[in-house]
Amino acid sequence: MPLYESVVIARQDIATTQVDTLADELTNIIGEGGGKVAKRESWGLRSLTYRIKKNRKGHYIFFNIDAPAAAISEYERRMRFNEDVLRYMTVRVDELEEGPSAILQNKERSGGERGGFGGRGRGRDDGDRDGRDGGRFSSGRRPRSDESESSTTGDE
Repeated sequence: MPLYESVVIARQDIATTQVDTLADELTNIIGEGGGKVAKRESWGLRSLTYRIKKNRKGHYIFFNIDAPAAAISEYERRMRFNEDVLRYMTVRVDELEEGPSAILQNKERSGGERGGFGGRGRGRDDGDRDGRDGGRFSSGRRPRSDESESSTTGDE
């Protein structure tokens, strides 16, 4: 049978138990169609890049699926009618990955700390701030001297 990976984004205002119930329903749809879900992961509540139906966040669920195309069609058809599903994407793959996905590996590596682009959610490493850095900023630039500030302001 063909192999698929699917990611579903559910509304932010539903409870985690409702997300699990939704994932169980979607797994049952695949089972009714003669397929099976090889792996299911909940990635948790994550920020969206842009608003989707007035939601800034969404519950992400990841599936590895081994099912015929007809089962995937029914799976996607039912998600279109579900009010809790904001977006979904199903992609056919050549083989299913074993072990945790890259998202879960990243969560484990960072110790559950929220990461993301631009370093949001992490402390910045700006070097030594207690004055023992030789009077220099961590970028290697020297601070302005008092003379250059007075000449640029025109106070002479």
